[in-house]
Amino acid sequence: MKIGLVLSGGGISGVAHLGVLQALTEAGIKFDRISGTSAGSIVGALFAQGIEPTEILKVFMRTHLYKYIRPALRAKGLMSLDKFRTLLLEYLPHDSFEGLKIPTVITATNFNECKVTYFRSGELINPILASSAIPVFFKPIPIAGKIYIDGGILNNFPVEPIKSECDFIIGSSCNHLPEADRIESYRRLVERSIIMSINSDMAMKAEYCDVIIEPQGMGATSVFDVRKTEEIYWLAYEAALRKLKTDLKLQGLLAK
Repeated sequence: MKIGLVLSGGGISGVAHLGVLQALTEAGIKFDRISGTSAGSIVGALFAQGIEPTEILKVFMRTHLYKYIRPALRAKGLMSLDKFRTLLLEYLPHDSFEGLKIPTVITATNFNECKVTYFRSGELINPILASSAIPVFFKPIPIAGKIYIDGGILNNFPVEPIKSECDFIIGSSCNHLPEADRIESYRRLVERSIIMSINSDMAMKAEYCDVIIEPQGMGATSVFDVRKTEEIYWLAYEAALRKLKTDLKLQGLLAK
């Protein structure tokens, strides 16, 4: 049985994927395909490289990984992801999809042609950067004569490229929005509106998955709030453990 994993985008909330992966790997689940966008592409590629979720968390904590993609709002113009490129090369030195231990698909948005692109072969770092290049904050990434931006713009939960290749698909989504009774700030208004938009097709996407793990309230975390890195990890880990105990499909998978 081939098991697939889908990882959503979500800024710093993407750390939730690590908590979910920790619980699933502890349960003995191994993946044959991974598909991710934005933050999910970062986590997915590092995990596909063979780095354990706890070790990836240590990388995030030790190097303050998200500071490399945290925008300086006072800077003139868009921010470059060049420093992030250098950091990724430390952990993905082969810079190729073929060098990963698990076949992986990374989603980015082709800005020129206004369409989604699924990268799965050739160079790896540029597609990761493209998938993470949030518009307004970061410079687009040029690849083969085209310009690419954040994959979440057109597909924040890329289950499509692996759904025909897997017998069982587990999705990890880190954008659940709790009910809001007030507008905290203009920034939160914009962030919440964007998350509402990218979540709009989750019900349809969920039909392609056998199991969805979606820790509650993650979408309320500001995209760049790095202070919550460890808290997000443990909340997601506990949510995944609860899912393992209560979801009949997961229990059936573990029994095989």
